[in-house]
Amino acid sequence: MAEQATDSPSRPAGGGTFAPLAQATFAVLWAATILGNVGSFMRDVASAWLATDLSSSPAAVATIQAAATLPVFLLAIPAGVLSDILDRRRFLIAIQIGLALVSGTLMMLAWRNALTIEILIGMAFLGGIGAALMGPTWQSIVPELVPQHELKRAVALNALGVNIARAIGPAMGGLLLAAFGAAVTYGMDLLSYVFVVAALLWWKRPARAADPLREHFLGAFRAGLRFTRAHSKLHVVLARAAVHFAFGSSIWALLPLVARQLLKGGASLYGVLLGAVGLGAILGALVMPRLQRRLDADGLMLLSAITTAVVMAGLCVAPPVWIALLLLLFLGAAWIIALTTLGGVAQAILPNWVRGRALAVYQMVFNGAMAAGSLVWGFVAQALGTPGGLLVAAAGMLAAALLLHRLRLPRGEEDLGPARHWPEPEGAADIAHDRGPVMILIEYCVRAPDRDAFLRAVHQLSEERLRDGAFNWGVMEDPADPELLTEWFLVESWAEHLRQHERVPHADADLQREVTRFHVGDKPPRVRHLLGVGLPPAPAAHH
Repeated sequence: MAEQATDSPSRPAGGGTFAPLAQATFAVLWAATILGNVGSFMRDVASAWLATDLSSSPAAVATIQAAATLPVFLLAIPAGVLSDILDRRRFLIAIQIGLALVSGTLMMLAWRNALTIEILIGMAFLGGIGAALMGPTWQSIVPELVPQHELKRAVALNALGVNIARAIGPAMGGLLLAAFGAAVTYGMDLLSYVFVVAALLWWKRPARAADPLREHFLGAFRAGLRFTRAHSKLHVVLARAAVHFAFGSSIWALLPLVARQLLKGGASLYGVLLGAVGLGAILGALVMPRLQRRLDADGLMLLSAITTAVVMAGLCVAPPVWIALLLLLFLGAAWIIALTTLGGVAQAILPNWVRGRALAVYQMVFNGAMAAGSLVWGFVAQALGTPGGLLVAAAGMLAAALLLHRLRLPRGEEDLGPARHWPEPEGAADIAHDRGPVMILIEYCVRAPDRDAFLRAVHQLSEERLRDGAFNWGVMEDPADPELLTEWFLVESWAEHLRQHERVPHADADLQREVTRFHVGDKPPRVRHLLGVGLPPAPAAHH
């Protein structure tokens, strides 16, 4: 099945940009997602424009964007845990129904002319909760739908789908809002959820096999945090994303004010401006394969940052509308380059067992940067004016991109399928899964001349141990025998250690073999397991 495909080594990708659409389930869900996002963009356009009618404060307008993205920052990790431990298809259906209720509420309130800026902010927050729960789950199902060698293209197509929706949805939303009002616009968003739920009901996802080691929420939550805390390559992706999107959020937060104040337009112009961004993203996705042959991931991110900064600076001077539209075409292309590059790298460095949780952390950083940036740039624009806010953001993005260009993104070419090369521990059948903590001891006999090289190699291995379940790690020597070095690590329970047996990827198995190469003797390194022992119950008192 598709999940097994994720464990196989990567093969050279064949076909073009749209090759993943040959997978029928991916194609149907991709199309349904576009329809759903078209509705969401129509809803967002209506809410953003109504906010400018209800309040002239740039900070209040920017708060709509912040309210929509803040829940993703707050709930991303719990959402990722749920996406890893629940049936992803059923979870997505429940989320879609909840979002439909939000849009239905907005429709009824708009029809009764009962919307206020406070209600818009509250509804944006509820919609953000749905987006927080949905984001990691949608991304996590992609490896189930396409072979491993098409994964990066599938990620790019997902980003393209969002931007196809961005090209259509805002323009449609602006036109519907101008012609028929907010109630009809929200009603069309409500209708879009019908198509998404129908596609999810059509998808016959294979039932998950019974797993005695299946994780529960709190344990899975802790495992996800340990993984992200110990994954140095993921840290690079998160840092690059946080800085890029914190500065890039300014254009999204201030674009309604650009349309109204600088370009002297109305709701329809705002929708057309957002449509230009989406169209630019489509064009950017089409030229991405050519750019990827010429530039690596770091070069693509630098290109995206420079282009975005130039666009923001260009909008500061209140250009003619046709020039603004041209600039926003380039903005859309730059935006999808950044989304596809960072998202593709993140997917490529994550094993399947923790994909939802780690992608949730990525989503948390992305949306936290967007939410915080939106608030900051709203207040900056209130103090300096909309042109001043955009100019400051443009200068900051350019400076940060040049400084961070040396923080290289990982290549993501390792085989992360489970190696399953650890032998079963002795006595496993007799040990309760909730026993713990567990200390694993691995004894190496290392000759004195090899000691320093061994220690460097085994310290590289420490990150893998901590990613896959250990909460502490170290190396000790026997003072009576300096050539006897013992690696030790602690795991919270016996079940978690058994999960480690299933998690170690081929890439880290190769590193373990490199460490074992320093061991001398006729037998492999000795492995011991020690279980924590509590106090026995107090003896009963005799009278």
